Amino acid sequence: MPFKNDSRPKPRVAGAKPESGRFSHMLAVEAVPDNGLDVKICASKAERAALAMQCGVASVESFEADFHVRKEGRGRYGACGKLKAWVAQICVVSLEPFESEISADIDVEFALCGSLPLEPSAGRGDAPDPIVNGQIDLGALAAEFLLLNLDPYPRKPGAVFGAGESDGEASEQESPFAVLLRR
Repeated sequence: MPFKNDSRPKPRVAGAKPESGRFSHMLAVEAVPDNGLDVKICASKAERAALAMQCGVASVESFEADFHVRKEGRGRYGACGKLKAWVAQICVVSLEPFESEISADIDVEFALCGSLPLEPSAGRGDAPDPIVNGQIDLGALAAEFLLLNLDPYPRKPGAVFGAGESDGEASEQESPFAVLLRR
């Protein structure tokens, strides 16, 4: 058996679990050194397909998130970073697909479940997210920020509502109210 001279814990980052249908990349907090840990997540083709289904978009063309995870004391950890993604959405006006870039800054605090009450730290408005079974799900965090930054009513640039209009006024024959006007 070879001698192992480095006893520091290694970061364990597991990939998405396709059977769950959720995008997930777990990080064991025990692997975070005192000076923090940089983690980069780049979604594979299968993971991007799962993300598209999870977020309700036509497709996710690219998806990556860079994180710096650090210890903040008293069983708390911080994860800050940047999400960048290209998604194809369906226009609510023309029903045509179009691509858009999503970019979001991420800064979230986590706390061990046993360190209740989960009060926000000074300078933060939200209570920390829980650390479950000693792990932080960075993939779910990135997917959440993707979902939060999607336009709920995506509109393709240049799409105009009212294709049946002429000269800015609706034709009486095309109007659903034309029958009522004749009474």
